[in-house]
Amino acid sequence: MSSLNLDDFTDLIERPDGGTRRDAEERRARQAVPPGALGRLDELGEWLSAAQGAVPVRPVARPRVVVFAGDHGVAELDVSKRPAGSATELVRELVEGASASAVLARRLDVGVRVVDLSLDCEPDALPKGVEDRRVRRGSGRIDIEDALTLEETEAAFRAGMAVADEEADSGTDLVVLGDLSVGGTTAAATLIAALCGTDASVVTGRGGDPIDDLAWMRKCAAVRDALRRARPVLGDQLQLLATVGGADLAAATGFLLQCAVRRTPVILDGVVSAAAALVGQRVAFRAPDWWLAGHASGEPAQAKALDRMAMDPLLDQGVRLGGATGGLLALPLVQAAASLAAELPELPELPEPPLES
Repeated sequence: MSSLNLDDFTDLIERPDGGTRRDAEERRARQAVPPGALGRLDELGEWLSAAQGAVPVRPVARPRVVVFAGDHGVAELDVSKRPAGSATELVRELVEGASASAVLARRLDVGVRVVDLSLDCEPDALPKGVEDRRVRRGSGRIDIEDALTLEETEAAFRAGMAVADEEADSGTDLVVLGDLSVGGTTAAATLIAALCGTDASVVTGRGGDPIDDLAWMRKCAAVRDALRRARPVLGDQLQLLATVGGADLAAATGFLLQCAVRRTPVILDGVVSAAAALVGQRVAFRAPDWWLAGHASGEPAQAKALDRMAMDPLLDQGVRLGGATGGLLALPLVQAAASLAAELPELPELPEPPLES
């Protein structure tokens, strides 16, 4: 029996301040550039104002990338181009500055925090700088066994909450949430299919490094078999994460919910963060008001999850990489929206006409 009561999040999470958003809209109406002329940037600026509780909106000055890493046992079925248990290589590329997300983070001067939840390697094989919050070595093969025990799921969930608290306490004003895993998109597709009540074939994609037709059929079969195991536990989100999720997904869900509690805005990256967000929405229906979809990854499961949460991705550039790459591409757009909302001049007030005698 878990000691973690997810129902508490419903009471703890409030929506971004509606009054502040109305004030931001009124201020925008007085600015020299006509309202609506900036398209979605107007909406982003007003959303940030509401999240911050400030008019004019403050600059996004201390963004941060948080990446949860883990391996998934379902990768043993050859559902990915990468071999099972090789997520450590992805982590090393990011930490050593060789990945696309590392390049973008350097260019944007954004700090990156990588957290190990279930990488399938010895701890000393990881590069320096990877944070150790491991709950087990690799998650279970979800088509035939649980990803985690309930105790491991709670530990991962609480680890994600702790990271959210630490970021909020350190002054982080916006987070880009990413993941690094092998087999993670299979687990994410299963969670999304279960929560949306759809079939495996509807949500099964081909991954960042596209798999061939045979691998896609294996992946689809794995999602189908995992779905059979997921459906009986749909009413218990912690048990759902234990059954067909994984340590990285459980941590991301706890992280997203606690960010909403702490009023910290988050940009979601790809299908894995979308799956965690969808689980989070089932826990606390107001939580998605604190999150933005950074980009469309091309994964059908991500599109399904975002549609269910009524989220429209900020970008659609065909980027399929994980590790927060797409979320980082969206970050300058959010920062630009804040700058425009804050710095565009207001029109001078017209003098009142003289009273008729």
